[in-house]
Amino acid sequence: MWSLLLLTLPTQPNAVRLRVWRALKALGCGALRDGAYLLPAAHEHQFEPIAESVRAHGGSARLLGVHTTGDAQQNALAALFDRGEAYAAWQREAQASAGRWAAASETDARRSLRALADALADLQRTDYLPGAASRQAEAELATLRTAFDARFKHGEPRSAGKQAIERLDARRFQGRRWCTRARPWVDRLACAWLIRRFIDTQPTFLWLDASLDGSHGSPRTPRGAIGFDYDGARFSHVGQKVSFEVLMLSFGLERDSALGRIAGIVHFLDIGGIPVPEAPGLEAVFAGLQASLAGDDALVVAAGAVFDALYAHAAQATHASGPCRAARP
Repeated sequence: MWSLLLLTLPTQPNAVRLRVWRALKALGCGALRDGAYLLPAAHEHQFEPIAESVRAHGGSARLLGVHTTGDAQQNALAALFDRGEAYAAWQREAQASAGRWAAASETDARRSLRALADALADLQRTDYLPGAASRQAEAELATLRTAFDARFKHGEPRSAGKQAIERLDARRFQGRRWCTRARPWVDRLACAWLIRRFIDTQPTFLWLDASLDGSHGSPRTPRGAIGFDYDGARFSHVGQKVSFEVLMLSFGLERDSALGRIAGIVHFLDIGGIPVPEAPGLEAVFAGLQASLAGDDALVVAAGAVFDALYAHAAQATHASGPCRAARP
């Protein structure tokens, strides 16, 4: 159910009209037309001070409860409260700020981190229908705080929370066998590319058939292999982070701004969240590759070339925000 505020503003004074307009804008309510504003019914109380102010200055204000007649109408009203683009803008600023920390003092970095946290809190205050994008932004802010601590708080103990991700040395993961589910899609393709280019210089990939193991549809990890992106794998989803993001954090790659841009695309295509402009195009390319290539090894090689190009483009786009970590030869 929704709450609808119908207003007729007084013609004078202009200061009242301006004050009401600013209050409505600050609420982040949906505008159906001039004088008709919408909020989820649970937040109707936020309309009441505005309505009282309008009446006190000679205008009219009515609050009505509104029920939708079907899914299409419900979705149309909910779309008025889509904060996807706002979260995307916040994410871009977060990645740019983190990229500048390499040359920043602790005071400046702390100030930027606090500003990002405040901006996210303001955004979430008017996100009346929070979903995956809000959770992804919270996870990214937590990652930024971890990166801040790692850079400026040497010797501080790491969080032992249930979503803590262990830091690993890539030198101990050379020439290993890596396994995941067969017919890899975006997250697994991105993980395979990340492993080959940034973690293991000579990996071997195994493609597992989940049907060979009847336990909850998850494959069994072969002895001595390292699994990724399936239940029970060493590297898989943690909290709101997809496997690609977990691998980045595990091997200390989160400071690479270009990888951060790719992570945003992979996250959105895998589980939703903050919209990314490149996502639809990349999804179409990978769908075409999967349809045209029968072998998973060939699919990973072809997808790797796409990720190489995407990384080069992202590195160029983020160059002004700070240096990217060089790939392994």
